[in-house]
Amino acid sequence: MKINTAEFVISNSDPHKCPNEPLPEYAFIGRSNVGKSSLINMLTNSKNLAKTSSRPGKTQLINHFKINSNWFLVDLPGYGYAKVSKKTKGVFQKFITEYFEKRPQLVCAFVLVDVRHEPQKIDLEFMEYLGESEIPFCIIFTKADKVGKQKVFQLVAEYKKQLLAGVWEEMPPYFVTSSEHKVGKDEVLDYIDEINQSIFKSQNPPLL
Repeated sequence: MKINTAEFVISNSDPHKCPNEPLPEYAFIGRSNVGKSSLINMLTNSKNLAKTSSRPGKTQLINHFKINSNWFLVDLPGYGYAKVSKKTKGVFQKFITEYFEKRPQLVCAFVLVDVRHEPQKIDLEFMEYLGESEIPFCIIFTKADKVGKQKVFQLVAEYKKQLLAGVWEEMPPYFVTSSEHKVGKDEVLDYIDEINQSIFKSQNPPLL
């Protein structure tokens, strides 16, 4: 899929105030400083569609971007950032949970994981929450350019080992990416496009 247009639509902390259009949504979420904004800008061919910052935890709202006028990319706040107050974390957790559990347009979540680090408990617990809530998700391993291919292979294998040792029968779909070198861009976008085509074909009459 080629992205021709990407426009910011709205930021808010109330899922009920998200766009009312019946378009599929793909949510991007991960621990703070995982490279989410850089990944979104890479996917959308933009330098600053999503605001990047040297200060982790910059994204604090639900941000909707309309892509090619027929689907939404949703940028969600990061989780697990120690310098955010407990009160703020509570607010984040509330509207993130409400978004995932009450947003009918949500088609798939992309959970971002820094490929430089061993599996983190907070990431595994969040994936377990998505699974228990029956929310489809994929894993995006970020910053692959920072380590060698062997390290990437080992990290993915470790995630697979831990997930299959728990509640999972198979490894969720996953992608290895590098925003700096545009690695994984086509694979992620083609995956989204495949789902979109299936959705649009099943609509009667089609929305688009």
